[in-house]
Amino acid sequence: MATAQPRWQPPPEPSESVRARLPQLSVYNSLTRSKTPFVPLDAEGRKVGWYACGPTVYDDSHLGHARNYVSTDIIRRILSDYFKFHVTFVMNITDVDDKIILAARQQHLLSLWLAKHTSVDSEVRDAATKAFRAHVEKNLPLVAGESTPEAWNEHADLAYGHVLNGQSAAKDGSPPGDAEAKIKMHLRTAGSAAEVLSLAAPSMPGFVAKASGVLLPYIDALEKHTVDSKDHDVFTKLTKRYEQRFFDDMAALNVRSPDQVTRVTEYGPQIVDFVKQIEQNGFAYENDGSVYYDTQSWESTGGVYARLEPWNRNDKELQQDGEGSLSTKKTGFKRSGADFALWKASKEGEPSWESPWGEGRPGWHIECSAMASDVLGKQFDIHSGGIDLAFPHHDNELAQSEAYWSKSGKDSKQWVNYFLHMGHLSIQGSKMSKSLKNFTTIREALAKGDWTPRGLRIVFLLGAWRDGLEITGEVVKAGRAWEDKVDNLFLKVRDVQQRQERLRNLTNGDTNGVHRGSIIDDSLGSVADELDTAKDKFRDALCDSFDTPTAMRVISDLITHYNSQRPNTVPDTVALDLGRWVTDMIVVFGLDADYKPSQLGWSGLDIPDKAKPFVIPLSQLRDRVREQAKSGAVDITTLGKFDDKDTIYASNQPYANAYADFQRKVVQLADQHAPAKDFLAACDYVRDKELWDLAIYLEDRDGLPALIRPLSQSHRDERSSRDAATASKTAAKEQAKADAEATDRKKLEQGKVSPLEIFRTSEFSAWDAEGLPTHDAEGKEVAKSRGKKLRKEWERQRKLHEAWVAAAGQRADSGS
Repeated sequence: MATAQPRWQPPPEPSESVRARLPQLSVYNSLTRSKTPFVPLDAEGRKVGWYACGPTVYDDSHLGHARNYVSTDIIRRILSDYFKFHVTFVMNITDVDDKIILAARQQHLLSLWLAKHTSVDSEVRDAATKAFRAHVEKNLPLVAGESTPEAWNEHADLAYGHVLNGQSAAKDGSPPGDAEAKIKMHLRTAGSAAEVLSLAAPSMPGFVAKASGVLLPYIDALEKHTVDSKDHDVFTKLTKRYEQRFFDDMAALNVRSPDQVTRVTEYGPQIVDFVKQIEQNGFAYENDGSVYYDTQSWESTGGVYARLEPWNRNDKELQQDGEGSLSTKKTGFKRSGADFALWKASKEGEPSWESPWGEGRPGWHIECSAMASDVLGKQFDIHSGGIDLAFPHHDNELAQSEAYWSKSGKDSKQWVNYFLHMGHLSIQGSKMSKSLKNFTTIREALAKGDWTPRGLRIVFLLGAWRDGLEITGEVVKAGRAWEDKVDNLFLKVRDVQQRQERLRNLTNGDTNGVHRGSIIDDSLGSVADELDTAKDKFRDALCDSFDTPTAMRVISDLITHYNSQRPNTVPDTVALDLGRWVTDMIVVFGLDADYKPSQLGWSGLDIPDKAKPFVIPLSQLRDRVREQAKSGAVDITTLGKFDDKDTIYASNQPYANAYADFQRKVVQLADQHAPAKDFLAACDYVRDKELWDLAIYLEDRDGLPALIRPLSQSHRDERSSRDAATASKTAAKEQAKADAEATDRKKLEQGKVSPLEIFRTSEFSAWDAEGLPTHDAEGKEVAKSRGKKLRKEWERQRKLHEAWVAAAGQRADSGS
């Protein structure tokens, strides 16, 4: 069986005028596993058709989804905003799917069952116990039949302790992966149920919360026959809720909405027609009301199956995963093991639509083919999704779509020209997955403050869109460092902008020839030339398959070059040009959801508007106090008015209170004729304590007013690290002192025994007046050489004993 990818059919060559206008863009194409020149099908080279696989909406979206959809959004923005293509972006919502059917039906049936019970009665407890046993029997065979809820922890640890401790299930030294993550998930579900079943009198809400993981599939197995297949509300009630939550999450991440959204539930008749056409073309067959794609028939006419990953076409595990958990396990009727369902005959408890083959529902893969073809036509430019969809989902899409549009494989056209697959986001070596329940939802991550939309997007930009990404401390640190660097640049150029505005006001709008410094060097050429070079490098990076890591590095290097210039040597016009270009590029990347036209820098650089009337004059007063204090003395009469020094504001006016408190402190120090160092300490206190607690940071600068800015996470991290280092050093000193004191106490205790007594042991039989041995235990006289050694020991003990006696006397005098 062939394992090499088939030949890729390039798009038609554009005209010379169109070719001259197109960017020299190459895209990593999963259809070739290489970078291929990007040429739209549109004869004018302007329009781009793009279909993206959207979410399966049965649970909240997690950070793995964010990786996919944010990365997709970045590429879409680059194509439309940077390269100026007119992109039609279509995304589907999978609202009929095996996982959805199970989740929706299970939740529906459990809610009906629970409505009959108001407390944890014997029926509820009995059902939960049976559900617990069924869960263990099915998913945790090493414990099955041996455990009760009361003994669960002991038996689970005995059977699966090695997995819990980070080993592979097979104990073969291989690293743990998805299989181990699944075992841990099942262990958590069983453990939660066992915990609540062991309680004597649990509350009903608490019981349900803990035992629902085992109750959902158990009650479903008992009651699924009661669900009416025509009552689609049972299923869409769940999907509509999670679809809305998905789009809310995307909006929070500044992901643009699709130009068109398609839903499986709205495409039932069109999907039936799509399957009928494939069958009529001779590339599908029916079995017991289900219709299957005939891979052998397609390939026998010269068609291609598995364009993306031909090496996986016989992978039974991937094939079964593609068919879904509710599909029949009998496959003997299939003409080839690679054949897959286009239409599934509905079983009990499943939604259904009318079709020529009887009541049924769409297969997973057919939905995208029917919807994308309906909106974008026989052939389009880009199809995208997560890398896990490449086989079998996207390979099946390609095969069935080409079989729909052609009666012969050799005459078929390539349905999609460019396939883009986004890399996974991993956690502890495992892919984030709803089914494995090893994920953090997007809304959880944002609500807890673990991430900001900008911070998350920066991390994704720093990694290649098609590569896997594992979130580590180093990755987080790199993202924050890049964000801080850009923050600082924008604060600097905004400061330049504000100075220009002040100069404009002073000169009646004429700032020609006005330069903020008197130093003349080659910075005009240096920074301006570097900016031009950066623009070229940036474009080259994006032309190289949307190489955002390199593009981000270009921005960072440009800022480094700007920061390396001597103070007051970069003309304001150059600084502002640089700031505007960086602003434009971060907007292209979607790094500012609140960007307004002509804005310099991204949003979030300003302190709250309600703080400005107080914090700005506070900072100005503080600057004047610091300047005088550093000169040696503070003359309060030259500092301006102290209008708020006698004002007491309400506690809900913290910014006003900070300003009034600082005025009072300065006046107090002046009245006390305090030294300059006390004024400087007061300036540090208001910066490091009062304004810090209000999430405002004053950045002191030589020869310039303090920069007023919001307190960043990096500021907090830096202080935490500094405080931790100080605490560690203090603790080390205290420990060293305690160790020294313990050593001294031990040494002192050694002197508790008088030198007259230390040798009075069974080792000797006679001693002199000082307690030194004269004869050993057998009555023999102690040898002179040994007597000298004993004398040295006696002298050491005498000194220790004298020190102990002196210390005891001191303790007695102090009464301790």
